[in-house]
Amino acid sequence: MIPDGWRAIPFAELADYKAGRTPARANPDYWQGADDGVPWVAISDMTEFGTVTETKEKISRAAFREVFRGKTVPAGTLIMSFKLTIGRVATLGIDACHNEAIIAIHPRNGVDQRFLGYFLAQVDYDALQDRQVKGNTLNQEKIDRIEIWLPPNDEPKQIADVLDLVRHAIKLQDDGLATAQDLKRAAMQTLFTRGLRGEAQKETEIGPVPESWNIPALEEIAAIYSSSRLNYSELLNREIEAPTAEAFRVLGIKVMDMNRCEAEATLEDAELARLVDADEAIRRCIPPGAIVFPKNGAAVSTNKKRRVGEWCVLDPNVMALHAKNGTDQGFLFQWIQKFDLKSIVKPGPVPNFGKGDISGVRVPMPPTVDEQREIVAVLEAIDRKIDLHRRKRAVLDELFKALLHKLMTGEIRVADLDLAALSLTPAAISATEAAA
Repeated sequence: MIPDGWRAIPFAELADYKAGRTPARANPDYWQGADDGVPWVAISDMTEFGTVTETKEKISRAAFREVFRGKTVPAGTLIMSFKLTIGRVATLGIDACHNEAIIAIHPRNGVDQRFLGYFLAQVDYDALQDRQVKGNTLNQEKIDRIEIWLPPNDEPKQIADVLDLVRHAIKLQDDGLATAQDLKRAAMQTLFTRGLRGEAQKETEIGPVPESWNIPALEEIAAIYSSSRLNYSELLNREIEAPTAEAFRVLGIKVMDMNRCEAEATLEDAELARLVDADEAIRRCIPPGAIVFPKNGAAVSTNKKRRVGEWCVLDPNVMALHAKNGTDQGFLFQWIQKFDLKSIVKPGPVPNFGKGDISGVRVPMPPTVDEQREIVAVLEAIDRKIDLHRRKRAVLDELFKALLHKLMTGEIRVADLDLAALSLTPAAISATEAAA
């Protein structure tokens, strides 16, 4: 129900809009030599509430003249997708053209563009969508009558200011995360070639390392598992109830389990989990702390590696490592994060590698566990910083989603909010952006 004092106004009364076009793909003159052409925006170039500053494709000057009549949509324009992915909103950061699945929106005088964009992003479009052969879409009549709930006075601007504030806080976390990740990459490069003790370096087949270090083959310092004695299918068919004897929780690890914990270094759960008698788990499963990664399929190119916090078994598309012979497991995990799995992929249409492909990989290895752990301590300190930024960002993202819905429906009003918790005011954001 619309709040008291608000008005429900059709979108067409608040803004003018125009869809873009896609120059004919069959005409090579429209696409060839377009490297120095005009930016052309597709939905894939848009991030939600983001600013489009570059595009994957450009159109030629011929297409610009003949299809778009030499007119770009100016930077600063609000754009929205209305086909396939409906309701994705962004702002142009460059003069550009765009495809026919996107509309350029020009609010009428007195309509706050930021508020309009935020409102459009949270509309439930299911009732308006037309089912087409190629997916969902809105036709012009349905776009025209999208119902916009407009608060009185300058409340639209106030709402947009609050949402901008949270988006800015999210951006700060994104920037901090990117900086911390850059620091981690630089630290790994330095620590695995120079160490921490100022030693002279020696040249090896994998590049320079400190004089006292060795470069053993991975199979010398780690147990390499391409399967487990208790296989995935056996675990799947186990009873879910706990056995009567002492038992360990065992996870069945698939590639999709690594995808589910994008921000977590350690897998504490999986789609498949069963209790297994302790003696059998020790004999037939892979111990906690094992490092898992994909060995087959497109997932190899993601280079994802995770530790497992429980005993585990492996899907046929997954491989695991566990340190041995005086190697610190934390050191092994930090090193393999730097290692590129794609470098050992076999030639062929499907990326894959086996135990034999990875066993001979050389590892830069300090001579003592103490030195290994010193390196781990440095890198884990950076990992904690990365994790902190990720967690803060997740909290802010949930806050934004809640505020977007509640402010746009009047369930919460701006006057009820305490913005001090975010440490920045809208005025401070403007000052920060101006300084940048």
